[in-house]
Amino acid sequence: MGFRGVLPPRETGGARAVPKPRDAEEQLHPVPAEVHEVFSHTLQLLSGQQLLEAHAELMMMEHLRDDILSQLHLRGLSSAQATVLSYFGGLQELNESLAKQLWDIVGSSLRLVREDPVLFVTAVRIIEREEKIDDTLLLEATFLPPGRPKGWRQKFYHVLQETITGAHFHGAHMDTEGSGLARHLAALQKDIVSELRVVKDLMVQCVPAHYNILSVCTVTYHQALISHLQDILREDLDKQALFLLLEWALRVYHSPEMMGHPDLLPEVDVSALGPLMSPELVDQTERKYVVKVKASVLEWMQRTLEVEFKEWFREEEPETDHQGFFQSALPVIVMQMLNENIRVASLITDSLQQKVYNMALEELEAFLGRLREALVQCGKEHQKDRTIPKYYVSYLLAMLNNNLALSSSVSFLHPDTAHREVPMSLRAALDRMQKKACQLLLEELLLDLQPLCLQLPSRKWLSGSQLISSMCEVIDKYAKDFSRVRKPVFMLLLTESELLVTSQYLRALMQKKMVCKSEEERGQLCDRLLQDATQLRELFCGLGLDQSQQSLEAVFALRELICLKDPALLSLEVLGFITKYPDVSDEHISTLLDLRGDVSKEVRHMVLEMMAQHPQVLPERYRPIFSTILVPAPELPFCLRKGKCA
Repeated sequence: MGFRGVLPPRETGGARAVPKPRDAEEQLHPVPAEVHEVFSHTLQLLSGQQLLEAHAELMMMEHLRDDILSQLHLRGLSSAQATVLSYFGGLQELNESLAKQLWDIVGSSLRLVREDPVLFVTAVRIIEREEKIDDTLLLEATFLPPGRPKGWRQKFYHVLQETITGAHFHGAHMDTEGSGLARHLAALQKDIVSELRVVKDLMVQCVPAHYNILSVCTVTYHQALISHLQDILREDLDKQALFLLLEWALRVYHSPEMMGHPDLLPEVDVSALGPLMSPELVDQTERKYVVKVKASVLEWMQRTLEVEFKEWFREEEPETDHQGFFQSALPVIVMQMLNENIRVASLITDSLQQKVYNMALEELEAFLGRLREALVQCGKEHQKDRTIPKYYVSYLLAMLNNNLALSSSVSFLHPDTAHREVPMSLRAALDRMQKKACQLLLEELLLDLQPLCLQLPSRKWLSGSQLISSMCEVIDKYAKDFSRVRKPVFMLLLTESELLVTSQYLRALMQKKMVCKSEEERGQLCDRLLQDATQLRELFCGLGLDQSQQSLEAVFALRELICLKDPALLSLEVLGFITKYPDVSDEHISTLLDLRGDVSKEVRHMVLEMMAQHPQVLPERYRPIFSTILVPAPELPFCLRKGKCA
């Protein structure tokens, strides 16, 4: 009889209803033409997007095929199954055609739920019908028909997820420069919020509750973003791009501007999904960012250094602050740059802020080293021609004030008062910088003092005070210059200047240029020493250096050795002298005895023997005076001339 008896009469505009076959024998002689007629009609329905009707006919034909195959299976007529399958071969084409339309609809779901939700709902209804058939067959059927289970609900999720990721994350090559990346992230932010709002407000109403469609979409966006950010981070990004990614992943993503948007809460909750960037990836990205910032800071500091030393050669003094202290823009530029980078890092995480802070201190320390090297080089060039730079001393004083400004500012780099400990290495770098600038200034003072010191001791010096008055004029001139530096360093320079003057004065006395020929000449020497030491002491007291802080007392003490009337008492006098000045040597004392001009060999031997019996140890806070003074070697007692000794 065939399929003719089991096919229902054609229904206009709808699907056909097919009763169950009356006899198994009839199922072995179907009429292919009737089957093909149904297939053709179903295809027409599909082409007209009459999906529910088309699906009804598809289910009808599948049910008929599966019923026949089931009966053949029960009767053990497996050989006839191939014939049945050939009659229903068009079902695969129908399935593929319907599926294609369904997935096209699902792929356009975000648009359709706004414009034509009926079409999307129709697709979901068909998917759910198929899902129920799958579940029933898996539970009840003795065998699974061809193409089962279809798993269309799972395919629905897959297509939806692929649509989301394809639309935003699988596009053409993206511009990873700062501005291009900023536009890309801003577009992602806007689109994701907009699309999740559509899902929450519209799509959830078009699908069964058990689809958890909002959760599925949220997870899809989240996982896709994790992968997308990792892909971007594989590129060689500049510091701006790295900062944007960190800010976006750690701040923007969870903010009310994105996943915490009021329109999405409370249904959308990404807190349980984990971070977009793992702690390890955040740390790695922060380190990359710090490397880029470090390179930028290094370049900027080098440029600042070059500009600073160009200004040294101007035909005018450095600028001054409102109190008249010399200064330049260097500390302000450096600290603003470091502060800004630390502040920007604090907008992301505490860990990034700490990394940038540590980098800033390291770079500041390195900068101070380069600044010191530049000072040394400038000092060498200045020694070749002391007229260049014209205002060399003034710029050194400005550098000292700059160093003080850096030293006082560095503790405020970290906004958290608990983390403002300045590393010892940085303190040492600041100290080295200060010492080098002070050293160069004292060298300038020394160069101006040396011509005067070369004139003493001499008989001309003994007879007048002009030489020491000239020295005082030089010292006073430098002290006026030093007053343009802030007080802590001014007092340091004043103290070191006084020590330098004392040392140079003592060194000049010990150059063996003069020996007193008489008691009267020793008296003149004692008077000159007293007048010189007193004049110098009064000068430094007037400049603000307390007498207790001066080293000129050594000149007064040395004078006592010269003025002693009885040479036999020198051992006792020298013992008191070396106790007070433990860095004095045998050579120093021997030279002073020579200067007296009346010390016998026996007395000299007795004095030196006494010194050997009373070795001195330098106290902890003792400021050396004599250890820096070299005494000329004694003349050899035999002749080294080429000719015969006369």
